[in-house]
Amino acid sequence: MKPIRLPCYAGSFRQAARIVTQMYDAALKPSGVKITQFGILRLLSAYPGLTTGEMAEALVMDSTTLTRTLKIIQDNGWIAVAPGEDRRERHWTITPAGQEKMQQALPLWKDAQKEFAKLAQDVDLDGLTRTVFHLVQKVGA
Repeated sequence: MKPIRLPCYAGSFRQAARIVTQMYDAALKPSGVKITQFGILRLLSAYPGLTTGEMAEALVMDSTTLTRTLKIIQDNGWIAVAPGEDRRERHWTITPAGQEKMQQALPLWKDAQKEFAKLAQDVDLDGLTRTVFHLVQKVGA
């Protein structure tokens, strides 16, 4: 069965998120990195030392889901964790192996970006991402 147009805004956004995630995961497959992992590696590369809570806020991600993904990335040796002042606080950094993995995945990600832009050539992607981010800010406020 082909995808159907859903009458629910949330369902439609989730459909779009799943198909885009599948496309990026397929493109990144040779690197061994999933798009969710790649996003976290890029975030930690730009903002080292973030706590789990800060990452969850920045990515608008459920802490439980983020923690599961962080464990996988940590088990791969791509990120490291250090305790904070509070016992429950954990600060994450990207390791040299994680930087290398991110650099390996970067050209594949760029190819996926180009492919997506080509598929959506009749869509104002800059406007779309701006609108989606605006909605994220409004709903998440």
